[in-house]
Amino acid sequence: MAILTEKNTPARLAAKGAQGVYKEHLPISYDKDAEEGRKGYPAAKYPHYLPTWDPAQKYPPLEPFEHHDPGLDADTSYSELLPPGVQVTHLTPTIGTEIRGIQLSQLSAAGKDQLARYVAERKVVAFRAQDFASLPIDKAVDFARYFGPLHIHPTSGSPEGFPEVHLVHRAAGDRSAQAYLETRTTSVAWHSDVSYEAQPPGTTFLYILEKPETGGDTLFCDNVQAYRRLSPAIQERLHGLEVVHSGVEQANTSLSRGGILRREPVVSTHPIVRTHPVTGEKALFVNPQSGREVVGLKQEESSMLLKFLYDHIASGADFQVRVRWEENSVVVWDNRVTQHTALIDWSDGQRRHIARLAPLAEKPYETPFAEI
Repeated sequence: MAILTEKNTPARLAAKGAQGVYKEHLPISYDKDAEEGRKGYPAAKYPHYLPTWDPAQKYPPLEPFEHHDPGLDADTSYSELLPPGVQVTHLTPTIGTEIRGIQLSQLSAAGKDQLARYVAERKVVAFRAQDFASLPIDKAVDFARYFGPLHIHPTSGSPEGFPEVHLVHRAAGDRSAQAYLETRTTSVAWHSDVSYEAQPPGTTFLYILEKPETGGDTLFCDNVQAYRRLSPAIQERLHGLEVVHSGVEQANTSLSRGGILRREPVVSTHPIVRTHPVTGEKALFVNPQSGREVVGLKQEESSMLLKFLYDHIASGADFQVRVRWEENSVVVWDNRVTQHTALIDWSDGQRRHIARLAPLAEKPYETPFAEI
């Protein structure tokens, strides 16, 4: 199978068939009999959400668009999102909140504006006892589309007829977790989603369909705090630097496994420090899954700097949060100012089935350095 190459990039890159560089948790296929309960496993609770891979799905390149973040229009009293009686529990001082007592699917436009603003401030918010999984899929898709054009993932499985829904699915009877860890010491893989796009996602939604008995949590990192922890001298040096983000390796990984490619891969450059359009906060915007090199630096310099930033984010337990999945949860996070990683730590053979909706946002930009 032909290997895709990166063309006309601002950096001197050449994809060399780096299958496996971008770590995908998704299987290319699954055992249909097991999913339908014919091999001793419970049948899928939401069979209409099982992944499909249609090679006929082909989409043109994404077109630039003007993004107006709904959070800019929000009433910061949060009177609709957090009315009296709603239970709010902050998980850490700067990132992570659990909310009970409000139904997201019932929010008005004003409530959705407040949601975008609140998530920008708290970085990741877990809403419990939600009805998203039980809604017709088109209703969930329409809800998320309020926050921006929905991203169609180039390689992942999606429910039939709904390519906008990215499925994070480890099938019933799947015994690959142990095999995966035979060649790796950990399943942790920090990243921000599809940062190779010219306008990556902003306010992003995950909702649980089925979960293992225990384990399978998701970790999130506050990249605003990660930036603030750096010395002013390092902060200032990072301003003006850009990183090349490549989707080529992910595309090659899919093709090498017999998967699909809905859209030709792209390569984009983004600032290492980006500014949030609503809060004005600065955050590190680097991605070990698709980041390739710092523009203008020599190879050794680029590798040293990126490794330092990746290690800084990965080791920052004091600006991370672990979100535990509960039935009927919807987790909303701001992809612009966080990183996350799934954990493969549950017993083999149990299903973990999650849907993601990723509205695209503005092209990353930075504002001038100002010492805090």
